[in-house]
Amino acid sequence: MLRPDLHSTRERLRQGQSSVADELALARDAAASPACAHAFLRTRFDAAAAEAGRVAADAPLAGLPVSVKDLFDVAGEATHAGSIALADARPATADAVSVARLRAAGGAVVGRTNMSEFAFSGVGINPHHGTPANPCDPQVPRIPGGSSSGGAVSVATGTAFIGLGSDTGGSIRIPAALCGIVGFKNTARLTPLQGAYPLSWTLDTVCAMTRSVRDAVLAHEILAARTVTRDDKPLSGYRLAVATTQMQDGLDPTVARAFERTLRQLRDAGARIDEIALAPIHDLGSLQSTGGFTAAESYSWHRQILAAHGERYDPRVRLRIERGANMKAWEYLDLQRARAAWIADVEEALAGYDAVLSPTVPMVAPPIAEVAPGAERDEAFFRTNALLLRNTSVVNMLDGCALSLPCQAPGELPVGLMAWHGALRDDTILSLSLQIERVLSSPS
Repeated sequence: MLRPDLHSTRERLRQGQSSVADELALARDAAASPACAHAFLRTRFDAAAAEAGRVAADAPLAGLPVSVKDLFDVAGEATHAGSIALADARPATADAVSVARLRAAGGAVVGRTNMSEFAFSGVGINPHHGTPANPCDPQVPRIPGGSSSGGAVSVATGTAFIGLGSDTGGSIRIPAALCGIVGFKNTARLTPLQGAYPLSWTLDTVCAMTRSVRDAVLAHEILAARTVTRDDKPLSGYRLAVATTQMQDGLDPTVARAFERTLRQLRDAGARIDEIALAPIHDLGSLQSTGGFTAAESYSWHRQILAAHGERYDPRVRLRIERGANMKAWEYLDLQRARAAWIADVEEALAGYDAVLSPTVPMVAPPIAEVAPGAERDEAFFRTNALLLRNTSVVNMLDGCALSLPCQAPGELPVGLMAWHGALRDDTILSLSLQIERVLSSPS
């Protein structure tokens, strides 16, 4: 059971039923609990309390706790991107733009969260700092999803109301889906990358995880410095698609049941949902056969650090980065042109539709033991990583936007429903997701 969301907590503050000090104390307790083990690389609750004391009561975030992925600069702290290869990094002289915007809105930064090293994995394993266990299952330690692993756990356990992270191929939506929370990946150009370590400047997106869609709307408005225009039309006013190509292949039984049940609930509530082939999705594998933007661009950034400290990298991360060393300039330029043509094909196929619905990921969170560090588990790790990224990465290549929200039944492991479309449909996706959340949370 998730703790109340940010909107509910702000209302409790206004009514005098809680205080910022109380909420920070609850967050501190949550961060110190076994459920949050390895979620934070560093906490700063005393500093956060001092900062919260200077926040106006009517500020959007009201002094409430937020967490920051170890990818973003926080003034006076070193940013290590979940790695020990950057152990000598100097403290940042200024906040990343996204961190500064959260603080300006009244967010109290309570700590830096763990992550897949250099944000290069959808699984969430970190061999240097430990892997935070998914809080959804107290009996079996399961993966949290990545790369924004610690941020997802911080939100799911009640330590933070907003978990600032990044999404290059699914790094917000994957952990949100596996941990049973909300993750919104906006159109990349809407949020600034300044002050964040890059993975792929073509695909990187600054965004956040929350406990509700309405909190996701607020977080996006803060990070993008814009106001979301909400649709007034009913659920029946949207024309929705379900992609049958690839996105529903090999679904875990729990995911398959949850997805079909969710589509029935939405149709019963008046949604118009068509099944479409969306054939261009088949082309993504061949399009990225030489390694894709992530390999080429990450190698460009990492090659000097690899030469000096390559032995300090997670071997699984290093292997994927070094694929970029073999990519030729003409292959990279061809990829850019091919992507533009592919986006045009997908946009044409989606003409007339307001959004596409799909499972965020095709599986529930597997046990950490199956993919933990160790050469004997590399095959399982890379297979799991590819499956986790399969659906979400489509949206990044599309330069699109997507929101994942929980759709599992009580007693089931978390399952994410993803609503998505192309670039600059953010307000439609957010408005639609508010209605979907309302339908799914209504008593059946």
